[in-house]
Amino acid sequence: MEQTLVFVTLVLSLVLFIWGKVRYDVVAFLSLFFLVLTGVIGSSEAFLGFSHPAVITVAAVLVISKAMQYSGLVDVLADFVSQISNKLWVQIILLCSIVALASGFINNIGALAITMPIALHLARKNKFSPSLLLMPLAFTSILGGMTTLIGTPPNIIISTFREEAVGERFSMFDFSPVGVVLTVVCLAYITLIGWRFLPKRRSAESVGNMFEIDNYITEVIVTEDSKINEQKILHVSEISKSDIIILGIIRNGLHKHAPSPWEVLHKNDILIIEADTDELKTFISNTNTILAEGGSARKAAVGAEDIITAEAIVLPNSILINHTAKDFRIRTRYHINILGIARQNRKINKRISQMTFKEGDILLLQGQDENIKEATRSLNCLPLAKREISLGKPKRILGALSIFLSAILCVVFGLLKVEIAFSLAAVLMVISKIIPVKEVYNSIDWPVIVLLAFMIPIGNAFETSGGAETISNLIISLGYDKPVWLYASILMVITVLLSDVINNTATVVLMAPIALKIANNLNISPDPMLMIVAVAGSCAFLTPIGHHSSTLVMGPGGYKYGDYWKLGLPLTLLICILGVPLILYIWPA
Repeated sequence: MEQTLVFVTLVLSLVLFIWGKVRYDVVAFLSLFFLVLTGVIGSSEAFLGFSHPAVITVAAVLVISKAMQYSGLVDVLADFVSQISNKLWVQIILLCSIVALASGFINNIGALAITMPIALHLARKNKFSPSLLLMPLAFTSILGGMTTLIGTPPNIIISTFREEAVGERFSMFDFSPVGVVLTVVCLAYITLIGWRFLPKRRSAESVGNMFEIDNYITEVIVTEDSKINEQKILHVSEISKSDIIILGIIRNGLHKHAPSPWEVLHKNDILIIEADTDELKTFISNTNTILAEGGSARKAAVGAEDIITAEAIVLPNSILINHTAKDFRIRTRYHINILGIARQNRKINKRISQMTFKEGDILLLQGQDENIKEATRSLNCLPLAKREISLGKPKRILGALSIFLSAILCVVFGLLKVEIAFSLAAVLMVISKIIPVKEVYNSIDWPVIVLLAFMIPIGNAFETSGGAETISNLIISLGYDKPVWLYASILMVITVLLSDVINNTATVVLMAPIALKIANNLNISPDPMLMIVAVAGSCAFLTPIGHHSSTLVMGPGGYKYGDYWKLGLPLTLLICILGVPLILYIWPA
């Protein structure tokens, strides 16, 4: 009975993961509590995942990754690329190499976030399509994570499964012999051949023009007879019965940007509004306002020169996800306007204040430069412009490197367990003021932490109920006389397919018990099977939803779903064909 309940729960969870309409941490929460309520998982075990070494390690590594970004080390390396050559193939090789190296030691999203704006800057500067650069960067950030214990959460999880199986974890660089070879081979394919098959979806300049926002901005004058004269802005939509946004007010020659909803309108105010043609006609008709002649008052007004527009992308751990601009009072709090939202390379033509934000959305922001910077930092969005490089801080870079390398050495020489060493390193980076305290909690991808903490008890139930044993027996039913590489290949393919449609953390938690059961049934070492799951769990190249890195570049690169196969399928085949014999050679069965 328990096994049936676990199977049903996992199947429904996989369906919800693939469907994508419910957040994966919420799916894990519902799955866990269903198994608790049905008695499969005891109440005392429900929250043990939060104390699991893998969860602590992942959280600590995310803090350290953010601290390394704050130190400016990788910023300096990435900016170095733009000084070397304006040739596309050279820039692809250098940027991808930096991302692959950085991803082995810091969060791969962090490595991509550092280099992505620089890639867009280089594309604009040298007039080539960003689609030729962004997918290679995303894929190499995934590949780089294979190379070390802390490169990606799946490796940390696999290490803890090994400890439960044989009493000892994988060490910091146990993943390197396989990970480095596969990364180098795939990196060579991407940078020398693969990028040439990518489509030129748009020119670099058109990334910023997808909104065509100037076509929707108009100036209207509030007359003495206007129905909105002496009315608060928050009542304008109700009075006008139209879907317009008041971006600013020009009063007595002064530009007032992103006015408060409680601002009272007066005679001769010039309203800068965003609306399509039909809504504009409705607005003017219902409010008795008039169009301003020439439509250039906003450019001449005092203060208008300080107003800029900028694009930013919603990161995976942004607090905006599944919320609206109205929920956060973005306009009032940050004094900026959201002029447009683009999703999967298309502008969304709906009322912006009512739109629910999703990971990878591109936002067109309007406001003063400092306000936009503050908003993107607080909301955890990535500005799609060349970053300000953190130069002139050698002490901070040296301090971050010293703490980080010390933590690695403590793990390598067995002085401290990985969760202790990296938690201590994270605290030291805060004490050393390398990373501000307020950024510590923002740097942690809480949905991933919650997902992992809830999936660990589910994974244990999957194993103890006999579910993992059943699936492993199905695989073994091919016959015990078959070679080990055949079972390893089947395990590799199943894990790869799962990792392309659900979160790689969930994939590894589900597949690791099966790998251990297969090894046990075949009476072989668990190491090669666990390594198979670790590598395959990071092999999410076929869809834009398999990994956060792939999702982030979809909008700025102008990619479609089918584009990912053009570069991702050869990489997947390379890893499957080379990975199995390489793992069995380095980790004999």
